[in-house]
Amino acid sequence: MSEDRTLDLPDNRSFEERVFARFDAMESRFDAMKSRFDTMEARFDAVDARLAGLDTRVQVLEARACDTKPIWERALAEILTVKERLENFERKFDLLIQDMMQLRGDQRRVEGQFDALKSKLA
Repeated sequence: MSEDRTLDLPDNRSFEERVFARFDAMESRFDAMKSRFDTMEARFDAVDARLAGLDTRVQVLEARACDTKPIWERALAEILTVKERLENFERKFDLLIQDMMQLRGDQRRVEGQFDALKSKLA
């Protein structure tokens, strides 16, 4: 049995280059996730602005003290639409959180392996 316990990988780069390349790949994935999160945050801000606008319109209707049943029905329909969109956003945000937790777990595993290799080399 051979004493060489290392595996020859097809990649000709040094170990450090491979590790740093992996870190770079992880960083680009984090950047992509941040970009997605920023996009979702902007959409959430838009939903918040729509809700604020809806609140303002409701206050105007209350101030007029007139028959607002048709208007309330439209407002309710818009609220339901916003609620559906918000639920959709929450589902997507939950998926993002799950993805981020998976990435963090992967990163910790890679860091643990890196630290183990580092301690063997020292």
